[in-house]
Amino acid sequence: MPRVPPISSKDQVPAEHQHVADDILGVFGRIRGPFSVFLNSPKLADRMISLVKFNRNDCIVEARLLSHAALAAVRERESAYVWSAQVGAARRNGVPEATIDILRAKGDVSGLGQDERDIVNLIRQLLRTNRCDYPVFNRLNGKYGAQWMVELITVAHNFTVLCGVTNAFEVAVPPDGDQLPS
Repeated sequence: MPRVPPISSKDQVPAEHQHVADDILGVFGRIRGPFSVFLNSPKLADRMISLVKFNRNDCIVEARLLSHAALAAVRERESAYVWSAQVGAARRNGVPEATIDILRAKGDVSGLGQDERDIVNLIRQLLRTNRCDYPVFNRLNGKYGAQWMVELITVAHNFTVLCGVTNAFEVAVPPDGDQLPS
C-alpha cells in the first residue's frame, strides 16, 4: 500500500500545475508509478518528465543498449515497480528474454556481447562501489565518446532515482507486471 495517496488524475493537481499532469499524460497515457508520487511536487514532476522525454527522444545511446543499463541499475536498486516497467521497455527495444533473465537473476553476463557486457558491468560497478574499472570505461568511451558516456551513466542513474521514490513510497507493481525474485 502506498505511503501517500497516489495522484492518478489531473483533477488532483492544483490548476496552475495541471499542464505538468498533461505532459505526463502525453508521455505515458496515464499518471502512474513514480509520477503518481512526483506530482505531490509539481515543479519536480515537471523536471522529471523532462528527463523521461530526453531518455526517449534525445539520448544518443541506442535504446537497446540503454535498456541494458536501465535494467542493470534497476535490478541493483531492487525496485519491483521500475523493474516491471523497464522489462516491457527492454522487450520493445529488442533485448532478448535470455538477457532479461540474466539481469533479473543478477547473473553472469560473460555470455553477452562485448558492449552489453561492458554496459552492465559498468553500471553494476558504479552502483555497488561508486567506481568503475578503467578497462570497461575506456572501451566504451573509446568506441562511443564522452557525450555517449555522460548520457548512458546519467540516464542509468536517473532510473535509480525512480527506484528510490517507488521503493520509499511503496508504489505497487501491476499484477501482470514482470516480477523480481523474492
